[in-house]
Amino acid sequence: MRGLGARRCLGAAALGLALLSAGASAQAENATEAKLYLSEAYNETANPAADVQQAIQEADGRRILLEVGGEWCVWCKILDKYLEDNADVRDAFGESFMIVKVNFSREHPNTEFLGAFPKAEGYPHFYVLDADGSFLASQGTAELEEGKGYNRARMLEFAEHWRKG
Repeated sequence: MRGLGARRCLGAAALGLALLSAGASAQAENATEAKLYLSEAYNETANPAADVQQAIQEADGRRILLEVGGEWCVWCKILDKYLEDNADVRDAFGESFMIVKVNFSREHPNTEFLGAFPKAEGYPHFYVLDADGSFLASQGTAELEEGKGYNRARMLEFAEHWRKG
């Protein structure tokens, strides 16, 4: 009986290690996933220039995607929900970018910061920066939309186009 009890203990220990390992994997996955955004919300009092500098430090060589919009912006919320619900697109964006949300509102238009970029025609609006923060492109999101959401193929193509090789 002694051997059977020892085997049960070893089996329980192995199961415990497997559960710990699975938990660590889930935590690592969530940590990677959390790196998609520097901040999950548009912050009216944030300093976008400082946020870009922080993103450069945390982006691990990925490009920086400025997502300009605000809590008032319905399409900004649709974009956030789309990325949340579509793991393949979220993962593609995560491989290509660290996203920095830049608030634009009547109360806080971030005129000085956004004045360094081409004018946005609508919101949300993307500005693609290289890993060092230098400006690469301005991209309206209307071209990525489809119906009341976003087009999967165009979103994946956008992310792939800007992925560093």
